[in-house]
Amino acid sequence: MKQDGVKYDAVIFDLLTALLDSWTLWNDVAGSPENGLKWRRRYLEITYGCGAYRPYETLVREAARDVGLSERLGDELERRWQELAPWPEAPAILAKIPAPLAVATNCSVRLGRQAADRVGVPFTVVETAESVGFYKPRPEVYRAVLAKLGTASERTLFVAGSASDVPGAKSVGMPVYWHNRIGLPPRDDTRPDYLEPSLDALGRLFPLV
Repeated sequence: MKQDGVKYDAVIFDLLTALLDSWTLWNDVAGSPENGLKWRRRYLEITYGCGAYRPYETLVREAARDVGLSERLGDELERRWQELAPWPEAPAILAKIPAPLAVATNCSVRLGRQAADRVGVPFTVVETAESVGFYKPRPEVYRAVLAKLGTASERTLFVAGSASDVPGAKSVGMPVYWHNRIGLPPRDDTRPDYLEPSLDALGRLFPLV
């Protein structure tokens, strides 16, 4: 990763993949990594395809059904939501960033706030698909967070976890750090400004506090 001295006025994070290890929870609820992956992939297909908000919990259940699993897995995932854990380096890295931190996440207001609390650091803004009325990668979600932060898109770093957040955030003018923890393929030809397998390099973009 290049050290170019760029500084940002704020950082917006994808929550459920960039900051939290939601993959492990989905796999455990599904009974295996294979079932968890096909369930999660189908959920992402539905989410990115619907655009306008439909209840997150409904999409999770539909995705389970579509891949031959029980819709009750959605209820179990919600019951175990508090088991979501941040990636090991996340709390310490975020605590060292001397800029406002925000979240843009594809879930309900209730689950989004619960998940944000699991990270263990304060956020200036927690925006969800439900609160905006659209799912990422629709531009309305990113713009809603930028408006609440009051920062310019080109001075606001977006930390993506999923592939679709890369073109989504870039489409509104934000530079993107893709925390591609599990080696996801890119969604299209859009490339992030930074591509990393962890959040460790994020701390080097900001002076130490």
